[in-house]
Amino acid sequence: MIEARGLKKSFGSVEALKGVSFSAPDGKVTGLLGPNGAGKSTLMKVLAGLYRPDGGHVEWRGARVDFGSPHDALVAGIAMIHQELMPIPDLTVAENITLGAEPCGRFGRVDRADQLRRAKELLQELESEIDPAKLMRTLTVAQTQVVEIAKALGRQADVILMDEPTAALSDHEVAALFRTIARLKARGVAIVYTTHKMDEVFRLADRISVLRDGRLVGTAPASDLSPAKLISLMVGREMADVFPTRSLPTEEVLLEVSGLTREPAYRDISFQVRRGEVVALAGLMGAGRTEVVSAIYGLQPAARGVITYQGRPLVVRSPQDALAAGIGMVTEDRKGLGLIPALGVDQNITLTALRTLCRGQLIDHRAEAAIVGAKIEEFAVKTSRPSQPIAQLSGGNQQKALLARCLLGDPDLIILDEPTRGIDIGAKAEIYALIQKLARAGKGVLLVSSELPEVLSLAHRIVVLRRGSVAATLEASETDQETVLRHAMPLSRHAHPRP
Repeated sequence: MIEARGLKKSFGSVEALKGVSFSAPDGKVTGLLGPNGAGKSTLMKVLAGLYRPDGGHVEWRGARVDFGSPHDALVAGIAMIHQELMPIPDLTVAENITLGAEPCGRFGRVDRADQLRRAKELLQELESEIDPAKLMRTLTVAQTQVVEIAKALGRQADVILMDEPTAALSDHEVAALFRTIARLKARGVAIVYTTHKMDEVFRLADRISVLRDGRLVGTAPASDLSPAKLISLMVGREMADVFPTRSLPTEEVLLEVSGLTREPAYRDISFQVRRGEVVALAGLMGAGRTEVVSAIYGLQPAARGVITYQGRPLVVRSPQDALAAGIGMVTEDRKGLGLIPALGVDQNITLTALRTLCRGQLIDHRAEAAIVGAKIEEFAVKTSRPSQPIAQLSGGNQQKALLARCLLGDPDLIILDEPTRGIDIGAKAEIYALIQKLARAGKGVLLVSSELPEVLSLAHRIVVLRRGSVAATLEASETDQETVLRHAMPLSRHAHPRP
């Protein structure tokens, strides 16, 4: 269906693609894997017409093509779901889904009723209850991800490029997407699927291509590869156990939340975090996990309830209050709430510590450079220079820079909302090791994650939320994925059948 032959693409002095040849057969799912910075997203964007290659070419249905824009690729029959979400926030869900393909009636006017109907049908295909009349800016990251998927499905494309489509989705939404992919395969659609979730690629892909350092290092049937062999191809070396050993928490309660409520998002939320303990909030999309931790950090304060921190009542009206108390957070929405894309890596890291870096009203740039250099080394942030715009870094390196910022003030409680979303297995292992290091140092870690293996392996206790309420509190060492899902879901259906 679509082939890349000897593709080359550079950004300044950085070679993103170094002569990559790649193909995607119709009616098959081709997994495209590799560490952050390997060139996966760049390859997809060349195929989708967002980038023009510096060398090599693309062949579509056996003929050489030169897509000058994403519109050219869409017209040909190639759609892409992007890793970095790009909604138009002041348009409705339906307007975003049908953007560029609006149903028109007489005199070229958009048929609003038909627009809503089409959007609703596409959302129902993904088993989503999102209201197509809502504004995009009111949606969560996970809901925005669902809308982006629906938009791609609505193009009726022959090739769909999926770049981390489940990064923000819970297990239930992933299962719905997989069932949709099965139907697309049956129609003969070629699917290129990029993910950092190992279980997904083996459950879904028919064949797997691996990129490393801008080169294709191999393509093989998924049945011929094991997780260990695939990781070795991706990182160029064998990896030890990804999850480090958990340490034992103390008995001292660091954080206690009692009756936290902000209707309709959540109600009567109560739990504790001890020093040296990792507590995970688990649940489906819309369960209220992000909203609860946002309240503790002051991003969206609760309407009522009590937060007790280090034995004293704490009123948190803003992140400034949380930072002053010794609470740090890495938000779920790395692009929207975490990064300032136009600033350098250095300025993004020191953003919350400028008060301590000032002499009078001026920033002490020498002191700032010393701190930034130490943090870049400590967190192994791969950057050409400290002042490099952070938007140019891979997702994993952006996340490590945000972790460095979060820990710059040495907080006692660290809130991590989807800290490994969209990053490779090597960067995940580094973050897992950091979480356990923090716990061993007596910090409290409040973790939100949609990856149940991650939750079960990192956390000491799991607080399961369902529709804004606490459904269960489980000891991680005494439970399993089935039990967590049973508590998280209002229905018993929670299996993930292979398409």
